[in-house]
Amino acid sequence: MEDQLQQVIREKILLAAESPVPKLTRRDVAFPLIAGKAAAVIGMRRAGKTTFLHQIRGDLMAGGRSAEGLVYFNFEDERLGSFEAGSLHEIPEMHARLFPEAAKGKVTLFLDEIQRVPGWEVFVRRMLDTPEYELFLSGSSAKLLSREIATSMRGRAWEIEIYPFSFAEFLRHHGHEMPEDPRQLTSRKATEMDHYFGEFLTIGGFPEAQGLNVADRRQLLQGYVDVLLLRDVIERHEVANPTALRWMVRRLLGSPAGLFSVTKFATDLKSQGIAAGRETLYELLGHMEDAFLLSAVTVATDSEKRRQVNPRKVYPADTGLIPVFDRSGKANTGHALETAVFIELQRRGAEVAYVKTPGGFEVDFLATYRDGTKDLIQVCANPDDPATLTREIRALEDAAPAFPKAGQLLLTLEFRLPFPEVPKPARILPAWQWMLMGENHSAA
Repeated sequence: MEDQLQQVIREKILLAAESPVPKLTRRDVAFPLIAGKAAAVIGMRRAGKTTFLHQIRGDLMAGGRSAEGLVYFNFEDERLGSFEAGSLHEIPEMHARLFPEAAKGKVTLFLDEIQRVPGWEVFVRRMLDTPEYELFLSGSSAKLLSREIATSMRGRAWEIEIYPFSFAEFLRHHGHEMPEDPRQLTSRKATEMDHYFGEFLTIGGFPEAQGLNVADRRQLLQGYVDVLLLRDVIERHEVANPTALRWMVRRLLGSPAGLFSVTKFATDLKSQGIAAGRETLYELLGHMEDAFLLSAVTVATDSEKRRQVNPRKVYPADTGLIPVFDRSGKANTGHALETAVFIELQRRGAEVAYVKTPGGFEVDFLATYRDGTKDLIQVCANPDDPATLTREIRALEDAAPAFPKAGQLLLTLEFRLPFPEVPKPARILPAWQWMLMGENHSAA
């Protein structure tokens, strides 16, 4: 006779097998299917990890696989609150009882939010040693999954990071026509892209935020952050100073693309009567990065000491979060643009730093791509002011001797006809065009 846990497992497996693949906006995420490796899908809550798992299920079914052999199981279920690693074997065993014919062939397990089960990696390793099984895992914690994969799975996982919609995915979701070649557009089509890109910067890329009015969207995104802080930071890491955490969140998300010094922030907290040491604040910052809420970028240098003493530039996970926390009342378009460019660099797998030049200028990004090529990138919302354009180009020129093989890009908010002339090898183009050109197009 089945106990209560087995009944829940039965219900979830049957429901997943009987439910059609949900309608979804296709994500542009490429990855290799490597025998003997688990695919670990990671990213911030509500960014689309579950939808991506269903996309993979749909692709496999389109390729001839039966739904009965594709086992989707989500661990974010209050009925599984006491689920332990020792019970994970119940999932494939229950599947074999329910679908004995499907269990004789290849079985794919989609284990969603698997990190909620302590010790899960031992079970996954055992499944990978069984040739009939392939696995897709998902989780909302970069360090948790990465640490357990590295220490217990010994290189047997391939990480796939899911972000909120890219600009291309945003266009697809809203049914807007994608240009075949973003470099060859009429002025009318380019102006249309300008409009859509402005909407993208304001709305952001969280799938559930699309189509909502301003008030509902802000409430939704505020809820995302609240749940993330509670579950993925405070509860997961047993944070003893939630007050300092919330002050830090307001500071960082309210000042996107800004410089952040832990030492200075500790002093600011002290002036407000909040005690929090530098070590605690560094830990909190790390926890928020771990949960994908934000990313902190260090200065480009080979010196670890210089990295430590210079402030970090901090970017939120999505531009849609900026108006939720920015109390200035301004549009903040420049910071939203810089944030969108940074997220696109992350999506392309680039290592990103900012540059302080010998002449005292700052270059927004030094991007080092997976093939070893580099780009120096300045983000300038409006290049029409000659003094602004001169300053941006001067920063690129001042940084160039330290990175002689790097391409030079100046990315703007909108299309211009003609664009202001810039000295070679620098190139100037709208950020949306660069995004739609894809990761195979650098400035080098």
